[in-house]
Amino acid sequence: MSSELSHPRPLWASTFQWRVLLRPATDRVPARALTGFVGAWLALFLIHVLMPVPAGLTVAGKATLAVMAWAAVIWIFEALPVAVSGLLIPALLVLTKAVTPMAKAASGYTNPVVFLCLVAFLFSAIMQCAGLDRRIALGLLDKVKAKTVNGVIWTMFGINLVLSFVVPAANARAATLLPVINGLTRLFGDTEQERNAKKAIVIQSLVYGSMISGMCILTAHLPNLVITGLFSSELHIRISYLDWFKLQWPYLGMFVLTQWWVQYYFRTRHAAIPGGLETIREEQRKLPQAGKQDWAILLVFGLVALLWASEQWHKISTENIALLGLALVFTPGLVQIKWKDIQDRTIWGTVFLLAGALSISSAISSTGLAQWLADQIHTIAQGHSWWGILLIVMVGTHVIRLGMLSNVAAVTMLAPILLALAPKLGLHPVAFTMLVADTDSFAYLLPTQITAAVIAYSSGTFSTSDYAKVGIVSVLIAIAYGILVMAPWYAFLGIPLWDPTAPWPL
Repeated sequence: MSSELSHPRPLWASTFQWRVLLRPATDRVPARALTGFVGAWLALFLIHVLMPVPAGLTVAGKATLAVMAWAAVIWIFEALPVAVSGLLIPALLVLTKAVTPMAKAASGYTNPVVFLCLVAFLFSAIMQCAGLDRRIALGLLDKVKAKTVNGVIWTMFGINLVLSFVVPAANARAATLLPVINGLTRLFGDTEQERNAKKAIVIQSLVYGSMISGMCILTAHLPNLVITGLFSSELHIRISYLDWFKLQWPYLGMFVLTQWWVQYYFRTRHAAIPGGLETIREEQRKLPQAGKQDWAILLVFGLVALLWASEQWHKISTENIALLGLALVFTPGLVQIKWKDIQDRTIWGTVFLLAGALSISSAISSTGLAQWLADQIHTIAQGHSWWGILLIVMVGTHVIRLGMLSNVAAVTMLAPILLALAPKLGLHPVAFTMLVADTDSFAYLLPTQITAAVIAYSSGTFSTSDYAKVGIVSVLIAIAYGILVMAPWYAFLGIPLWDPTAPWPL
């Protein structure tokens, strides 16, 4: 416990824990990655060269389908580093003549969302370098005097929510909290009740908590940025930081339901932490006193958050606020953190993945592929009520998600199709796309479906069977929550799912 909490690992060590996890398996069975690599290029060749153009699809659309298939296989088999796949996507779009010239094919790299994502990653690295993430986590645990498993889980959810404002991805938040969670679970013994307590803490805190807390903060979940980028480019609807929060904050209530279910399943409602509070306080005492640098960073982050929340009044875009905040952090003499330390802790690969994902998402829409795929799905979903259609598509996306690790990749593939499908089904494009894409983020059936879950699995506290058994009900909760809570909430705000002609109210 002491070594785990008193010597926090750098961000690169914790954030890329999942990659370390996956790499040994890849080393032992290189055939999996090699199979995916060969299969991706074979799929590209078969679709682009040998497959005739399907009825209703353009030549450019078929070429985009080939690149989309290539990306899907690469991402499913993890045959290439995510950064490399992101960089290759624009080149393949040009080479297959799906989109030309390169400036248009690489449009994702100039999307404001990418700049917002990059600055958010830099903010996260600054937090890690200063040790503020750890200070916040231990401080909150101490303040709420967590003595039970239930108390720890709720406190960690609060920490997840606070970190959501400055840590821009669920996997990064899970990785940030992993050392603290590991330290807490080591307080428990090996009885059946204590093992169940560890499972509940890890799954609910690192997976469910990270995902749910990220839904209502625009910059806290990368698929949020993919969706808003798509709405901006295709519908010319700009969703501000505050607008996103208005739309999404009710998702926080879903944590109450998953918490009830996890407690019931693992029977941990009244389980106590052996010596937990005193140990937490002991670790907190080991932290150095907060200095001027810590307060300066928090002040800048607070100012950025305030400007984000008030965007509708000052009209400065979210990404420009973030860039100005970054410049303010680096005011000479304000902080003593070296750029190299920040650079080493920044998740550069995910930035390239997001840019490539946005590029192919744009191509899926502009080449007519989204419309064509929407036509194919339309035959299955048509004729049902709005909630029946929503249920069918939500369940279908979870089946698709069984083979994909990345939420960004999954939403990139699905969002343009959903946007094109909505009017064909007589549904509001924004409400329909958001409801289905949001539910896709709660892919809790296998640990390999979400990077945060892979990070949680590294704790060694639960098996894939444990995860699947508790996860199947959690997925059903997510689907029901989307239909029964979020759809009516969107309607209350003025974007009813069942009315495709409703004007944008925000």
